[in-house]
Amino acid sequence: MITIAVSGKMYGYANVAFTRGDILWLATGGSTIKMALCTDSYTPDQDTHDFFNDVTNEVSASGTGYTSGGATLTLSDPTYDASTNECRLDCDNVTWSSSTITARYAVVYRDTGTASTSPLIGYIDFGENKISSAGNFTVTIAATGLFKITAA
Repeated sequence: MITIAVSGKMYGYANVAFTRGDILWLATGGSTIKMALCTDSYTPDQDTHDFFNDVTNEVSASGTGYTSGGATLTLSDPTYDASTNECRLDCDNVTWSSSTITARYAVVYRDTGTASTSPLIGYIDFGENKISSAGNFTVTIAATGLFKITAA
């Protein structure tokens, strides 16, 4: 079993997608948001990657416990922390059960059903390859949320 505690970094285009209403981060009635896992051969680019078709080297879908495109997240409504000036985007932890996975990155995106129109939201760099072998691969979301948008 592998458990990774994380918070993520946002892709630059996500700000445009949120502002245009292309992404609705809501507990009920919002967009379908997914988390996909990628190998260490993927290099996230916050400035040029805008849609899921820019993401390469997703972990093998033929291995056990993982489906191509990743897992659908269970979202919480956004909150605001006035003491830190942060809007926080949160979700439940994500677990791929009974899985055999080697992953370096998790990529979060809005799934439209078409990779070229599915806007990227952010990614998590685990800092090194994380490996599960016929066990749970769990991404534990930080207590302060998966993503933070800071008002300056």
